[in-house]
Amino acid sequence: MILATDLDGTFLGGSQTHKEQLYALIRQNADFRLIFVTGRGVETVLPLLADPVIPTPDYIICDVGATILDGHTLLPVQPIQNNIELKWPGKQAVMDQMNEVKGIRLQPVPQQRRCSFFFDDPSVKAEVSRLEAALGCDIILSANKFLDVLPPSVNKGATLRQLADLLQVPDSDILVAGDTLNDLSLYGRGFRGVVVGAAEPALVRAAQGREDTYTANAPGAGGILEALRHFDDFRPFYGHAEPAAPPAESTQLVMLYHRFPFETVVEDGELVRRKPKSPNGILPTLTNFFKSGRPGLWIAWQEADEENPAPEDNFYIDREEYPNLEASPVMLQKDDIDIFYKVFSKEAFWPAIFAFVEKAQFNHEHWEHYLKVNRIFAEKAAKEAAPNAMIWIHDYNLWMVPGFLRQLRPDLKIGFFHHTAFPAANTFNVIPWRSEIIHSLLQCDYVSFHIPRYVENFVDVVKSLMPVKITETVNCAPRFLTYSSAMGTGTMTREIDTGRRKVRLGANPVGVHVDYIGELLQQDSTKELITQLKKNTHGKKTILSIERLDYVKGPLEKIKAYAQFLEEHPNLHGKVELINICTPPAKGMKIYEQVQQELEQLIGKINGQYSTIDWVPIHFFFRSFTFEEVVAYYAIADIAWITPLRDGLNLVAKEYVAAQGQLPNSDGVLVLSEFAGASVELGDAIMTNPYDNVSMTDSLLRAIAMNKQERQIRMQRLFENVSHYNIEYWADEFMQELSGVHAYNLQLAQTS
Repeated sequence: MILATDLDGTFLGGSQTHKEQLYALIRQNADFRLIFVTGRGVETVLPLLADPVIPTPDYIICDVGATILDGHTLLPVQPIQNNIELKWPGKQAVMDQMNEVKGIRLQPVPQQRRCSFFFDDPSVKAEVSRLEAALGCDIILSANKFLDVLPPSVNKGATLRQLADLLQVPDSDILVAGDTLNDLSLYGRGFRGVVVGAAEPALVRAAQGREDTYTANAPGAGGILEALRHFDDFRPFYGHAEPAAPPAESTQLVMLYHRFPFETVVEDGELVRRKPKSPNGILPTLTNFFKSGRPGLWIAWQEADEENPAPEDNFYIDREEYPNLEASPVMLQKDDIDIFYKVFSKEAFWPAIFAFVEKAQFNHEHWEHYLKVNRIFAEKAAKEAAPNAMIWIHDYNLWMVPGFLRQLRPDLKIGFFHHTAFPAANTFNVIPWRSEIIHSLLQCDYVSFHIPRYVENFVDVVKSLMPVKITETVNCAPRFLTYSSAMGTGTMTREIDTGRRKVRLGANPVGVHVDYIGELLQQDSTKELITQLKKNTHGKKTILSIERLDYVKGPLEKIKAYAQFLEEHPNLHGKVELINICTPPAKGMKIYEQVQQELEQLIGKINGQYSTIDWVPIHFFFRSFTFEEVVAYYAIADIAWITPLRDGLNLVAKEYVAAQGQLPNSDGVLVLSEFAGASVELGDAIMTNPYDNVSMTDSLLRAIAMNKQERQIRMQRLFENVSHYNIEYWADEFMQELSGVHAYNLQLAQTS
């Protein structure tokens, strides 16, 4: 069968439950074809095609019948489209005539081969016959306020009639659906019809008495479902499904992350799971939600290993500590992981996220692979999640999961957190799949970012792709810097309305594990290391830089600035030294090899030029340090020089503050890039512009010359911020937001 349906008030109208039921029915039935028949222009129909919940139409008739496209290729359907084009006199000719009519105004909407107007003066109706004769066009009035000028004999029904003849589809196989007088032309052409509930009274009256037309009680999608039950020929497509009763509330929390909160190692020939040694405080913090016995599921990928295969079934992570937390692995082959994570994510998305678009490489085969992996994650979550469970999805590797998951499980409460930056619209939109990604994220109940700037960037991207209403905003001060910061903004969007659902947005910057850092500082081994490092750096100002090898972190720019600093301040030779700890990327990340080579060559050149028998200007470590070692370096550093070109947040800056703030009489100085997300939180740091060598050298000199009292005051204020907005605060804040925002969409789903 074919459903030819109007959109607003019809296919997109009605209760959420009825829409979900109708859309699932269409997606699951290969013999069910769909035609959008709408007064909208093409431009405002396109966003619907990227919505993962709305079925993709086979054909689109828009502009009140003046445009007809293939729904999959978006190419005009010929010869129908050319015949319509030949009848249209052009917009300017229409406007010349309509400008003489009082009481009308042009609708500011995208449109082709038609002109639409508002009118509020009933006398306009008397002008219709004269205008039709003067223009050689048809004029359609609807809702006593809209006036459409169309090519002669062109309307929704006429164009659908031509399409049905072109496709050679029997009229009895077509069901038309509408809700306003604008849809009247669809009826009385031999098709079966339904006027949905809450339709315009004029349409209801016009359809009365037609044997082939059913007047439904339920509005929108619910009315279409009624018609499928009413007409004998269509009843098999409806089946016997009825809307399920609203599921009960659930306390289950499902995490979708790129790794499990444990490491799997082989000991004595057996697989053993143990807590990770990584300093990543996010993992233990997230698992804290399950210590009370809360039901939970943790979904992450694991590499399939023939010698020691991980179990594909769920298993408990630690029954004693987390009695109801199960792990549910997504098993992937090494090649799958390499393409999905190490190649595609890092070569396509990573450069775009951080505005290095010239480095972005878009491989459409790899995109299909990325979709496959995201679909597997979504299917796993859909299968395992309890009714009405809360889902917390982490980071850009799983951008497409919300869209797939909402199709499969509309009852779930979905939250998404971006651990990276989110770029401006003119940067993000270089991604060929921007629309698919955004429409997937818009299936979430709550989408969160580190800072307000990223929220606003996201909203700008959404607005570039579809009409959206901002329904709530908040001031960013006092928690975040506003107009005094390169990454600041005065207000932040808290809620948007897409017309189909409301999505809450928030800024929840990740904190650090302050207590854990304090515990490490009190360990005897750490104290011994600190003592030894102080002996090695005695008499010198120690500048510390810690980063992962990545062009985004600006390692070359920093070393070039340091070379200029040494050239400009020869009096400081032998009195300052830079300790640069650079963590290697994961194996197989070839994208960073050139950066490493250039960095090592530049450091070698500087040390060769300036080193003496008792002084080396740069101590460069290209290896991973234990977190205990890192904390010791934080403790002895006079200055932390954190200067990424771009950074979603930068936890190194916060960890340095957390360590320094727990030392007696701490007076370390934080020099921080304006383009690190953390810059809008840490207003007492010295800000620097990593793109400007003068700014870099001046800020470094200022940190070196700063008096002790100012250093201590600044560090005290920074520590107050970091210790309050710690890692536990971040997790609790996100969960409170997700728990609180689903009520509106849940209410819609239960409305019938």
